[in-house]
Amino acid sequence: MRLWIKPVSIQALIDAHVNTAVAHLGIEFLEVGDDFIRARVPVDARTIQPFGLLHGGVSVVLAETLGSCGAMFASPEGLRAVGLDINANHLRSATSGWVTGTARAVHIGRTTHVWQIELHNDAGQLTCLARITLAIQAMR
Repeated sequence: MRLWIKPVSIQALIDAHVNTAVAHLGIEFLEVGDDFIRARVPVDARTIQPFGLLHGGVSVVLAETLGSCGAMFASPEGLRAVGLDINANHLRSATSGWVTGTARAVHIGRTTHVWQIELHNDAGQLTCLARITLAIQAMR
């Protein structure tokens, strides 16, 4: 079953993130399925911490971006999604390549959404598991 209420595409996601943290960090949108959105972030000088590992905060930026985009496009026109809470378990480090995240809805309610985001390294290993709760509000 297709989850999206608003028209969503890779180009729409790219266009929505011009001149944002997403663009600055090099996050690339890869795929929109019937019930998921996938994007990746490079492990490079923009995204590592002093020990050469992908910064945990960057993993959370990727997770929040994916969950927020999912909630936005799964909500009716005139509504927006804003984060209320995010939780991330960092399970494995990444030192090179890309980390790819996939967001899927856990709960789609009238006033809240919950999305789970799995991040994997290039070897397909789970690096981070995140969950975001979003408020669905009227645009102001």
